Amino acid sequence: MAKATIQYVCSSCGAKAPQLLGRCPVCGEWGTYEEEVVESRQHSAISRQISKTSLPQRLQDVQATEEMRIDMRNGEFNRVLGGGLVPGSLVLLGGEPGIGKSTLALQVLMQQGERKTFYASGEESARQIKLRAERIAGNAENLYISSETSLERILEQVKELEPEIVVIDSIQTIGTEAIEATIGSLSQVRECAARIMEFAKTRNIPFIIIGHINKEGSLAGPKVLEHIVDTVLQFEGDQQYMYRILRAQKNRFGSTSEIGIYEMQQNGLREVTNPSELLLSTAREGLSGIAIAAAVEGVRPFLIEVQALVSSAAYGTPQRSSTGFDGRRLNMLLAVLEKRVGFKLLQKDVFLNIAGGLKVQDPAIDLAVLAAVLSSNMDIALDAGTCLCGEVGLAGEIRPVNRIEQRIAEAQKLGFKRILIPAEQKIDAKRYSIEVVGVKKVTDAFRLLIKG
Repeated sequence: MAKATIQYVCSSCGAKAPQLLGRCPVCGEWGTYEEEVVESRQHSAISRQISKTSLPQRLQDVQATEEMRIDMRNGEFNRVLGGGLVPGSLVLLGGEPGIGKSTLALQVLMQQGERKTFYASGEESARQIKLRAERIAGNAENLYISSETSLERILEQVKELEPEIVVIDSIQTIGTEAIEATIGSLSQVRECAARIMEFAKTRNIPFIIIGHINKEGSLAGPKVLEHIVDTVLQFEGDQQYMYRILRAQKNRFGSTSEIGIYEMQQNGLREVTNPSELLLSTAREGLSGIAIAAAVEGVRPFLIEVQALVSSAAYGTPQRSSTGFDGRRLNMLLAVLEKRVGFKLLQKDVFLNIAGGLKVQDPAIDLAVLAAVLSSNMDIALDAGTCLCGEVGLAGEIRPVNRIEQRIAEAQKLGFKRILIPAEQKIDAKRYSIEVVGVKKVTDAFRLLIKG
């Protein structure tokens, strides 16, 4: 019999200790050590992979061929993956509870048509999966499902079916008999992920595994889980809104700067190919506190509506609240507005909202944020045919931004008449039918906006 020993592992960084510690000496987190049982004869799947020795090669002698990809027949999913799913790859899909991870995975499988696919769920029964599949529009003729929590039985079913794509929902609900630990523990999650990776590489079958999110918003389980997989996808969005965003946090076969946008509907997730038209309100004319920003996520341009409300503080301490925008950056921009422009907002509440429930990190919307705050403070509506683009520095200068031509083209496509951009951006304005105006400082932009 294998001799079992107990060790303690940090759930944050994976550091090990022979006894329970209150604080991890490696990452500094408190209360993250969990107990796990280790067998002396246990060998993980990763160590079995290393057993095959290979001779070193010169880098110039290695033949690099382009990775073949499987077209997922879902434009947004293909975009985030970098063009499609690579055979033999392992993709980890994470997100908040109820955000739509299982719906997205099942819908992608149902869009494969004649391809044989396999969906293994440790959380739902076959009847529950059937009910969700009936709600989703798609073809389930070649889709096989299984309600199983044993990793060994799941892999045996994959061997028998030989599907082209496999989804496991979720990694925290399956376990392997190789180790004596409860399902969902750190050791189970790590060992199951390693064995799935080994199986995917040897059989050349792509796997998509769904992962849970902890209360801090990061992927549950050991940090080594994210290192093992080839791609980490984050499915996020506010459940009070209809839009969902798919981001790549790690991608060994493509870029991590792409995003996919979906709209949650009664019959599943609909791809949003032109988010600008959905994110912009048609009833914004004549309303103060609204500015249109030309933003870019990855390489994808779209226009968003920035809403601001400035009112007198009802209490002694004024409130600063932002939804979809970094609160610390908002405080910095308000300080610039007071110091460089002369608007006193110390005794006023400032509320900022990015319409549609999106979370935007592009610094190019700084100018639109200040314009919306100024518009609400003065109660003057901005020109509905003008959009803005530019990063604001601490000196009040408008700094250049990336992909300016794509931003201008997107504004032109949606019928805007004028766009304000940083004056330092060197472009040929004659190429566009939209009026392109360069501004150097925040004060210059405000003069143009107030005059109309």
